[in-house]
Amino acid sequence: MDRKKLFKIICIILIVLILIGIGTVLLLKRSGKNKKEDKDMYIEEYTPKEEITNEQIRQTIVTLYFNQKETNTLMPEARLIDAKLLTENPYVTLINLLISEPKNDKLESCIPEGTTVIGAELKNDVVYLNLSNEFISKHIGGEGKERQTIDAIVNTLTELNEVNAVRILIDGEENLCFQDNIINFAENFKKNE
Repeated sequence: MDRKKLFKIICIILIVLILIGIGTVLLLKRSGKNKKEDKDMYIEEYTPKEEITNEQIRQTIVTLYFNQKETNTLMPEARLIDAKLLTENPYVTLINLLISEPKNDKLESCIPEGTTVIGAELKNDVVYLNLSNEFISKHIGGEGKERQTIDAIVNTLTELNEVNAVRILIDGEENLCFQDNIINFAENFKKNE
């Protein structure tokens, strides 16, 4: 009996070894085909489903700061724009975007309606921003809202590397202020960090 058991065990071991050998050979053949297919796959040229247009290549993201209606705090909004718009006068472009309504319904512009940008110029690292009189005459007032309006402008413009401060002019005049005389435009405004 012991010989029969030993013979059965040896037969089972041989069958298992044969099955392992066959499995290994099949696995090696299959992985060899995959390597060849992988090489062919990398050689093929990639053709996009649609071509990238010049406008898509030129797009850039800018960050604008708006008032969040519920919390009454400044919130950034990223906007994808054509980089070509920033080549002539990026400061005017950014402020005009800031004057326009935000894309997010929960945000609103801090700059009074009717305000227009007369001009903007960079001197050293300060942007001299010339706005129309509506900026002060149509502002709702209050130190908090006035500070928020200034911060929205400064935060937006200082996103540009070359800008560290903003000086606000009204109809070309310096040293003016909001109607309640709390915040004066005689100083350069820097980003609050």
